[in-house]
Parts: sequence; C-alpha cells; structure tokens
Amino acid sequence: MTKRTLQVEDLFNFHSVASPKISPDGMEAIFLKTHLDEEENKYISNLFHINLETEEVTQWTYGKDQVSMPAWSKDGQQIAFLSNREEKNQVYLLSRKGGEARKLTDFEKGVSSFLWSPCGQKIWVNGSVQENETFTYKEEKVEQKKPQPYRATKMKYQMDGAGLIPQDIFKQIGIVELETGEVTQFTEGNHQHHLMAVSHDGGKIVVGVNRSENQDREFKLPLYLIDVGSKEETVIVEAEGHYGDVAFSLDDQKIAYIGSNRTYENATQPELYVYDRGNDTTICITENIDAPVGDLVVADAQQGTSAPGVIWTENDELYFQLSTMGDVRLYYATLDGAVYPASPEKEHIYDYDFVKDGSFAVIGVSHSTHPGELYKQMITTGERKQLTSFNQTFIEEVTLVEPEAIVYKSVNDWDVHGWLLKPANFKEGEKYPFIVEVHGGPAAMYANTFFHEMQLLAAKGYGVLYVNPRGSHGYNQAFVDAVRNDYGGGDYADIMNGLDHVLAENDWIDTNRLGVTGGSYGGFMTNWIVGHTNRFKAAVTQRSISNWVSFYGVSDIGYYFSEWQHGADMTNVERLWDFSPLKYAQNIETPLLILHSEDDLRCPMEQAEQLFITLKSMDKETELVRFPQADHNLSRTGIPNLRVARLNEITDWFDKYL
Repeated sequence: MTKRTLQVEDLFNFHSVASPKISPDGMEAIFLKTHLDEEENKYISNLFHINLETEEVTQWTYGKDQVSMPAWSKDGQQIAFLSNREEKNQVYLLSRKGGEARKLTDFEKGVSSFLWSPCGQKIWVNGSVQENETFTYKEEKVEQKKPQPYRATKMKYQMDGAGLIPQDIFKQIGIVELETGEVTQFTEGNHQHHLMAVSHDGGKIVVGVNRSENQDREFKLPLYLIDVGSKEETVIVEAEGHYGDVAFSLDDQKIAYIGSNRTYENATQPELYVYDRGNDTTICITENIDAPVGDLVVADAQQGTSAPGVIWTENDELYFQLSTMGDVRLYYATLDGAVYPASPEKEHIYDYDFVKDGSFAVIGVSHSTHPGELYKQMITTGERKQLTSFNQTFIEEVTLVEPEAIVYKSVNDWDVHGWLLKPANFKEGEKYPFIVEVHGGPAAMYANTFFHEMQLLAAKGYGVLYVNPRGSHGYNQAFVDAVRNDYGGGDYADIMNGLDHVLAENDWIDTNRLGVTGGSYGGFMTNWIVGHTNRFKAAVTQRSISNWVSFYGVSDIGYYFSEWQHGADMTNVERLWDFSPLKYAQNIETPLLILHSEDDLRCPMEQAEQLFITLKSMDKETELVRFPQADHNLSRTGIPNLRVARLNEITDWFDKYL
C-alpha cells in the first residue's frame, strides 16, 4: 500500500492511549483513550478495559466528554473516575460487573482529584470551597448576574488557564460516603490543601499545604503526614521547594515523594526521596544521578496521562520515570542505593503502572514515529507484549520520518544534543528549505517521542532541526541551570552552532531558505534570533516574550520568574530591557508572523501587541494572528479547530517565504 504524507487534519486521526491502572489482583487493567473530535470540536476520552491474560480490549464508557484519573477500589469490584460530562469534573463510580456509571459528587466547584479509602466504602476528595462554606454549598442562580468588581490582595491573583483567582476560594479535602453520598470536610482554614496519598491501612493521609503568611514570596509546598482519627500532624518536609507525587510503601512504614528544592530556583532538578516513619529520617534515592526525575518532555500528541511519580513494590523496591538524554525511561531503585534503568533507550515512557510484586508493568510508550500504545513489560526479561493497537491504521497509512540524532560541540566545549528530520519523500541531489524549532520552558526537553508538528513540517517538504540547548532538562544540573542570567547568550549560540553543524554535513539544505519558529521561551528565542541575525528568511513567533520589563507585571509568573531567570526586578529595568527582544526590533529584517492566544496569562497578549506595533511602525514585514478562547497551551490542549488554524498559519507563512 502506498503511504500518504501527513496532513494538518491528522490531528483527528491518531489516539492517545494512557493512564493504565492494573487491578489489585493483577489480572486486568483499565485505561483511557482520547482523541480530538472534529465534528464536536473537542477532546473526547473514554474508559477501556483489558484482560491481561487474554489481551481482550473492551470499551467501558461511551460518552462524548472527558474521563480522567481512573482508579480501582482495593477489592477490585469498582472503578472511580472523574468526568466533565456535566461541565465540572465530578466523581463517578462504575461497577466491575458493568452497567451505567453512578455520579457520586455534585459539588458546585467540582472535584480536582480523589483517592479511594482502602475500606472501599469512602472516597477522599480534593476540591475548591468558598470561604465559610462547604463542599455541598450551592450558589444562588441569578438569571442575569450583575458584573462585580474584582479585588486583588495577592501578587498571585491570576493564572493561565484559570483567569482571575477568587481570593476567597480555598482547596479543601473531604470524605464522601459511597452508600449515602454524605460529605465530611476534613481540612479547614484559608489555605490551599493538596491531597497527596492515603495509607494502605486507611489511618493516615499525606497533605501538601503552605500555611505561610507571605505566600507571594515563599515558594514552597511542604508535606505533612496526618492521622485521620486525631488529625495529629507530622512534618515530612518543610523546606523551600515544591514536593508531591507521594506514595506509601505497602507496609505504610515509608513514604516516597518527588520534589525539588530552590538551590537553582525553578531550574533545580526534581529528586526522589524516601521518608522513614520509624526513625524520622529522609534519604535522597537519586542523589547520585545527575538527571531530573519525572517526564519533562515537550510534545503535542499525549492526552489524559496520569503517570505516578513513584510506585512501590511489595519488596520495598521503587520504580519511577527519569528524563535523560532525550528519553523518558523507567528506573528501578532499592533503599540500599541501587539505581538503574528498567527500560530501553530511544523512547518516551509517558505513563505506567506496576503489579504489586513488581514482576511486570503496563506502560505507555511513544517514539519518534509512533504516537504511542500500551504494552505489558516483564521486568526481569524485558519482554514486551503490545496490548493496544488504536494507532495501527494511522501508522500504516501515513509516511513518518525517522529523525537522526545529532551531537555537536558548542560554547564551553559542551556537547549539545538534538535531532535532524529530513523532508518526507526526500530525494538525493535536491535542495530543500529548512526550519529550526525551539522548545519552551526553557527547562523542558525535546525527546524521542512522536511530535505531530515536526512530522507535519517534514511532510510539507521541510527539513527540521530541533535541539536541546543549555537550559534544557535531561542532561545535568549545570546544563539546565546555564541559561539563567544568560538568556540570548550560550543558549543562542547552542542553537546557531547546531544549525552550522547540520549545514556543514548536509548539502541538501538550501541555505537561502532557512526558517525559525518556537513558542513561549522558544518564542522569546525566535524574537531574539531575528533581532541578532538575518540568516533566516522567515520566522514564526508563538506565545512569545518581547519585553521583560512589562512581563514582570502582567504575566501570572512575571514577578518571580524574572528574578529567578534574569536576576532582576523592576528596580533594575536596564537589565530586563537588555534581555528584551523588543530592544533589538530595529534590527529585524526577517518577515515575522506573530501568533498569540488572547487568553494567555503566562505570556500575555500585550507581548505580541507591543512587538507587532513596534515592527509595523518601522515598516517591517509582519502580521499578527490572535486566537480567541485560547491560553498558553493552545498547541497542546487548545480547541481543536484553533490547533488546526495555528498549524495552517505556520505552514502557510513558511510556504510563502521559503
């Protein structure tokens, strides 16, 4: 069968298969399948079941909404999950024997997360509650509600994806009785409580909560072990930093968690820790591994993932994800210091779950030419069996290009890692236009995973270079920290040196038809690049930063991000301005398309407006495209038709100029 080239609309033709959860007896698993629905113009996810012995797959829910966080009861007879089928996420229960799912909660502000109580008769819930009210409080419905002023008393008064944050709403933890639906609120006080874990005997929970008076300036999420009966608290960790992804050992005597301190501000690599309840001591399991725990990948295919931070086996062994050298791999650890990989290189394990004895796992695996499926992996032998094949037709029909991994030298004689993607249907002897892609973060990483946007550019006849410049995760602490206080320095050199490297070794690249694009930090870097070189004949900047001076006051993270990344606040405007691409706008000769989401509060719309108006006032070649009802995550989780429109804007601009 002759394969066709990838199209923009193939966003609707592949599926994200994620969130595997193995039953308590190890015989079955449930998981989620998510796809973008063109007609409904939204994401639809449903719950599926698989018999791990016969490998038979059965669909268990059929709605046109989103399902998330599926979880088995301890006896394996019920499944709970969240669904937004009535607008806000609520908890639903489904019998293992089948039938319709039963709605358990009906909270005004929905449920953000939940955990089963081991008794199987209760569920712990986490959600927002109005000050002096309860989970079950119902707001009075007014047909035409009059607009009211909003008063901000904290610097953190807005958040991308959420908008203005109500100052009198707090996350609380409660318990819901399955039989009666009765809700008991467990936490109280004007704080944001985060439900982290429930012990296997049901007597303890771990809660993350910051009770500091000045939370605008204290960036930490301490963890507390709380006795359910007496509410007596034991501090697990109270240091500066963010800690979570908590898991009790099967005997409840130890507590594992993931966290990063503030040694390198937000560039600090996450580590795996274990707290011993018996002697009140904590060890860092990964202190000798110079790579971040967790999945730090930038991609656009996976939806509905809910990978655990760490999983215990009954032998007190631990499994977790590690982002390293462009891979996300499973790692194994013991309490006496043994740590080593439990999965191969050159792939992205984006989700996983383990059977209690640690003999096998169900894993979600993607690589550069595959969106991902679920596999059963035997741990001792490494043998894998593919359990799902939802993307088989897509793989068989579409030409996908295998990227070439590259490593080259850059500033300080550091190695920089990246990938070179040839155009689909490449022919020797022909010249091709070439596009450089820059990821956001900057503390994130490109990886050996499926990326629809990269494959689309290759299908359109472009070569593509995507690298992990300094500032990227996955290499070492010094590497990810090196961009701080040096934006546009070593990172810019890494990207340009990467371009020079592939140009020297690939004569098929047309040096007169070079393009560059990126989003967020990648948008900043795109702006920076075209303000410092005219090598590129076209550029597309997305959700970008142009002015760090105004960014300080308008971004939801600006008031601390600028200090962390540039070592400057509004008392040092000159330094912020020196790092701002807008300062160098007069140097831009590259036709620049500016794409920006109107509801973006991370890199607010004014960043694009300033750049656009400044360039137009200088008679530069530029256009501005605004996306309504879209936030900073348009390219990953935005409304489907707007994701299609975004990709068409990018490819049309490059087609026009390259």
